[in-house]
Amino acid sequence: MNVTFEDTELEQLVLKHKSRKYKKYERDSKFLTALDRVYDDMRDVAKTSDLRLLSYMHYERLKKVGMSSVRVMNGRVERLLFREYNDGIEISIIEMDDTHYGRR
Repeated sequence: MNVTFEDTELEQLVLKHKSRKYKKYERDSKFLTALDRVYDDMRDVAKTSDLRLLSYMHYERLKKVGMSSVRVMNGRVERLLFREYNDGIEISIIEMDDTHYGRR
């Protein structure tokens, strides 16, 4: 599946493990390893409904119109929020949300 990024800072974090906006995650090697795994798994699935088969990701369609999310790492609240296009052919990652479940 094609995965694109709307947030260039998040793209830098995922691909190069460097980002000004997400600086607090740069030194967290376990989190970056989990982020790499999620990104690779998102690229490997044929359609977004296949993300449900990967239970550790906790894929869910959000109440926001056209938005979905996956968990980055068990025991953490950070989730990748994204839009699905063309019947699950392309995912456009928008942001990383660390306020999930009311954590602020």
